[in-house]
Amino acid sequence: MKQQDYDWLSALHANRRTVLKGAASAAALGASGALGTFSEIALAQNNLRAQIGQIPGVGKGAPTDADWQKVGELCLGPTKASIKEGEFKGVELSFMGLNNQNLHNLLFRGFLKPWEAYTGAKISWIDLAQADYNPRLQQAIATGTVDFDILEMGAPFEGDVCGKGLASEMPDWVKKQIDIDDYVDYLKPPVGTWNGKTYRVTIDGDCHNFNYRTDVFSDPALAKAWKDAGNASEWGVPKTWQQVQAVTKFLKGQKFKGQNVYGYLDAPKPWGGFGFYFLGSRATAYAKHPDDKAWLFDVDTMKPRINNPAWVRAIQDVIDALPSEPADQLNADPNTTGFQQFLAGIGSMIPWWGDIGQVAKASDTSVIGDTVGFDILPGSDDVYNSKTGKWEKLPSGPNHAPNCAYLGWGIYVMARVNGDEKKHKAAWSAAAHLGGKDLSFWMVLYPSGFQAHRTSHFQYDEWVAAGYDRKYITSYLNSQIGSYNHPNRAVEPRIPGIFQYYSIAEDELTKIFAGKVDPQTGANNIAAAWEKLTDQIGRERQIGLYKASLGV
Repeated sequence: MKQQDYDWLSALHANRRTVLKGAASAAALGASGALGTFSEIALAQNNLRAQIGQIPGVGKGAPTDADWQKVGELCLGPTKASIKEGEFKGVELSFMGLNNQNLHNLLFRGFLKPWEAYTGAKISWIDLAQADYNPRLQQAIATGTVDFDILEMGAPFEGDVCGKGLASEMPDWVKKQIDIDDYVDYLKPPVGTWNGKTYRVTIDGDCHNFNYRTDVFSDPALAKAWKDAGNASEWGVPKTWQQVQAVTKFLKGQKFKGQNVYGYLDAPKPWGGFGFYFLGSRATAYAKHPDDKAWLFDVDTMKPRINNPAWVRAIQDVIDALPSEPADQLNADPNTTGFQQFLAGIGSMIPWWGDIGQVAKASDTSVIGDTVGFDILPGSDDVYNSKTGKWEKLPSGPNHAPNCAYLGWGIYVMARVNGDEKKHKAAWSAAAHLGGKDLSFWMVLYPSGFQAHRTSHFQYDEWVAAGYDRKYITSYLNSQIGSYNHPNRAVEPRIPGIFQYYSIAEDELTKIFAGKVDPQTGANNIAAAWEKLTDQIGRERQIGLYKASLGV
């Protein structure tokens, strides 16, 4: 992002707040923007987490750059305990990360401004749109031209980056500073490690949860119309993908509060490989059998399952639902479905990461506020058993398999700083500041691009104290911890080249959804291309790493 764009966005956030809070409160905000003032406030407060939870306060408008700086300043304690003031003077670091929804890197800048002021180090920024992230990183990996010292990256890339020796091993003092043992179990090693060495500061948890409109699914008029249409079941939130499909088709042509109402929102447009997760969230309940940890490849051969009946059924679901979704849904990527449609009041069901719950309550870009509920992803009445080649109905009922997509963002330091002791310490200090325990609480509380990932994040009273309604936040957090701890969760394959697989799939899915190729043929094409890629990377090594990532 260019500096002038960053300045403009910062001003835009401030203007929104000014409108919301009035001139008097805006003047107060400006007066309190000085870091020194907030240092004094910090000294006057005994409970840091309660204090930062009120910046700006849930329901008081979207956080601004001034808020990010205040939080960064208040959370500098662990840095000051181990780093002398001005210790990194003269050190220059480059930081590559996302600029998705004007979050990620934009927040990091605010959080790190007080860190820069205290330590004396300077940071330059490489900002990337979501669709550009994967190609830019893959290019750096393939050509060995890493031109950044600190990297925001997800665990699925660890095979590509850590496996090739491009990352710096985390020092022990960083592990202590960030309280690494506080991570939820599913994000503990092997996630964040490679060959037994720790490389990442985790700043995000990841799973797709199910977001739905509570007002739509409690509306008496729609309930009557549902019955009048001959449905035997009660009108309510779908619990299976079969019900999602039925509701989506029923809602076509229905009105809610005088407006057209839609059901599920698919995201068919490619998104730099990340869009594949959204098909995955339709597929896991069909494809992830409780007796089999694998769901994307056969674990002993790396033979793709993308063209088996389970995945083809999920692809067909998208094709069948699209005519009942908003016009031009074919050109919607996940950002569109989440932020331009669902949060704007269009559609009543989407899968997404945790951003939806934060933004709905704590951003002035949302119009749906409290009318959102959350659950783990829908299940399926039957599940495909890849070992027997048959569909099965489980005695326990519908099969649920939450899609733990992406394993969360983390901060990684590149190996190229290892030869410079001062720069090495500075880079890890910056990473530790961003991944600090208290700073992480603020990030999961407000729109940031990150969702709960520490055991300490599931203290519900802290969220209520910050302004969240208890029923709302209980539904939100339960959907996440229920996915993380689900016995049949579908875990991301942490293998080299995983986003090459996903990008190949996205390209072929575009042809399928546009009607140029039938689902089975398109899925076969994806499988054939995946087989070639596996051979190029090295099948035996991929099998070993895939097994390790699944714990088999």
